[in-house]
Amino acid sequence: MFGLTACLIAFGGCDTPQKAIQAVQNAPKMLSEKEQKIEALLSKMTLDEKCGQLNFVVGPILTGPTLQNPPTSADLEGQIRAGQITGIFNTNGAKNIRHLQEVAVKSSRLGIPLLIGADIIHGYKTITPIPLGESASWDLAAIEKSAAVAAAECAATGINLTFAPMVDISRDARWGRVAEGAGEDPYLGSLIAAARVRGFQGKNLAAANTIATCIKHFAAYGAPEAGREYNTVDMSERRLRETYLPPYRAAVEAGAATFMSSFNELDGTPATANEFLLDKILRKEWGFKGLVMSDWASIEEMIGHGSVANRNEAGAAALKAGVDMDMMSYIYLKELPKMVAAGQIDLKFVDQAVRRTLALKYDLGLFTNPYQYGDEATEASVILSKENRATALDIAKKSIVLLQNPNNVLPLKKDTKTIGLIGALGEDKVEHNGTWSFFGEAKDVVSVAEGIREKVGKSTKILTSRGADLYNMDKSGFAEAVKVAEQSDVVVMAVGEAAVMSGEAASRSDIRLPAAQEDLIRAVMAVGKPVVVLTFHGRPLELSFLENQPASVLACWSLGTETGHAIADVVFGDYNPSGHLPMSFPRKVGQVPIYYSYKNTGRFYKGNYSEAPSERVYQSKYRDVKNTPLFPFGYGLSYTTFTYSDVKLDQSEMTNNQSITASITLTNTGKMDGEEVVQMYLKDDVGSVTRPVRELKGFQKVMLKAGESREITFKITASDLAFYRKDMSWGSEAGQFKVFIGGNSETMNHKKQ
Repeated sequence: MFGLTACLIAFGGCDTPQKAIQAVQNAPKMLSEKEQKIEALLSKMTLDEKCGQLNFVVGPILTGPTLQNPPTSADLEGQIRAGQITGIFNTNGAKNIRHLQEVAVKSSRLGIPLLIGADIIHGYKTITPIPLGESASWDLAAIEKSAAVAAAECAATGINLTFAPMVDISRDARWGRVAEGAGEDPYLGSLIAAARVRGFQGKNLAAANTIATCIKHFAAYGAPEAGREYNTVDMSERRLRETYLPPYRAAVEAGAATFMSSFNELDGTPATANEFLLDKILRKEWGFKGLVMSDWASIEEMIGHGSVANRNEAGAAALKAGVDMDMMSYIYLKELPKMVAAGQIDLKFVDQAVRRTLALKYDLGLFTNPYQYGDEATEASVILSKENRATALDIAKKSIVLLQNPNNVLPLKKDTKTIGLIGALGEDKVEHNGTWSFFGEAKDVVSVAEGIREKVGKSTKILTSRGADLYNMDKSGFAEAVKVAEQSDVVVMAVGEAAVMSGEAASRSDIRLPAAQEDLIRAVMAVGKPVVVLTFHGRPLELSFLENQPASVLACWSLGTETGHAIADVVFGDYNPSGHLPMSFPRKVGQVPIYYSYKNTGRFYKGNYSEAPSERVYQSKYRDVKNTPLFPFGYGLSYTTFTYSDVKLDQSEMTNNQSITASITLTNTGKMDGEEVVQMYLKDDVGSVTRPVRELKGFQKVMLKAGESREITFKITASDLAFYRKDMSWGSEAGQFKVFIGGNSETMNHKKQ
């Protein structure tokens, strides 16, 4: 009655409860302060100015196709004054960006501040490991903190929007952009996507040390045919929803500010005009209210796809599908005004996109203080600060994965008399920043050589040799490298990919170590000295030539600014490696795409691979290599050892409203304190549609002292058993399930229920 009485007083003429309710529903909506600001600006805009707010252009650093006439500073300032651009990406420096904002605020007719964007994928000046490397840490707090450091440095220099995180699931190591994502698993990928959104955006998007995220690439960009960049993507809706969409949704639920459409087509329609993706799923199903932008010129590139005939059709298709901002096609700026005037597209679509653009600027606090991003004093104190470098070192150490250590060569002793450092990446600084690090500078990187020299005593001699190049088969340096190995007590080899060999436009059909580096390692191992191989890369590599060899191997990714210090801490045992793989390493490139959550078939191979190569086996297998990866998802060793007890369940059955607690006892059985990533996988034995052999549904990173034991528990609910059933509804089904808990995706430690 209290609510109805209040309504009756407010609307006087309501003499019945039903009329009172109707009056409330029909009452004019009270606009918020934000909405009032947006509508006031919108009412003042000319059509050209509205279209200008949808035009995002590049600055001095090109990260797309080379432009015939790249814009000069004078060009950009002129466009800002004329209200022709909403923002600039790939420019930096607090002084420079302050000037650009002053031009926008003081010299354009409406004084609307600029978005300043950049591809801040893994750090601004303080470069942290590539995202795939950070994902190997399985440390969500460290990943979130890494993103927060990047945000603070960006905001200090004037950047208020990052084109990150990339949350594309990928199971094909040939694709170069696996470096930017979290690997092959949707569960781990979803948690990491949310952590990175929280890190970049913080709790207040308008704070001076946070920036807006742009989730990319929507959607399924990580599954191009043949692993080739920008290539066609084709899959069932079931696979799309089960495997590829979860991290995007997790980003929405974490509060991501913007999304970016992807270059690929899906089901015959380019993602940039795909209403199924952008409208049905992103906006209607998930309730995303924010801005969607195109990728670089992807609106115009729909002409190349063959889905539209010209720029007008491309612009109309993208805008109607829900792409609010045009990056580098200039179609919205140049074609939309004519199309609206000719009645070819309704003005409401333009106004809707402008509202979302202005809303982002409002949420960033730009209308309150357009200069809060870009402060020279803050820039000087924050960039590459001692605290930021410490964060970079922490996540770099946690990202390193120990793949094999057969003779316990690692950790090395700091008083080793002579250490040979061989390989192109031993004294290098440039390559360790990795892909997408164009604001980082080589001079700030700690090389592997520098890290080792700082760690050992003065009596230790360090001998170095490049041995082989990253780009050619020249073996003229082998003799010197072998001589260094002969003179050393232990050899550390720093090998891998150059930075440009992974990332965008860096697909590789051969994912072995480039050039002559494999042969170099073989030549050095033949000397007979203890060998430690450090592999630096942006993707899983084919390292089968090292299987059953005495060499110790560390997967080091591209670690960034603190590379040398992180390597030295791990190699000499000041940090016990705790990384676990976020993506399977194949035995041969012919196995890819390879991933742990595959499905059985009617002729699933159950043999032991002992059949003679000439024997024909009518089951799903290769004739020349095992089906299994060389190193599976979730795999990672330590300098200590861990044992798992059998899996125990607190009850054997549950209903939709109940849960089961699964537990194991983890024991550090070695002589060194260490961390283990305890992973829980579930298997649905029978479903209305075929189910994977197992799926990751929980993990905990646990530190145990030598000899310590601890009970680790996981709560299993009906949501952990849910999937897209035969009718495409989401939910669980009654049945029998297996619970696996162990140290990687191949663990057989399970309980059957």
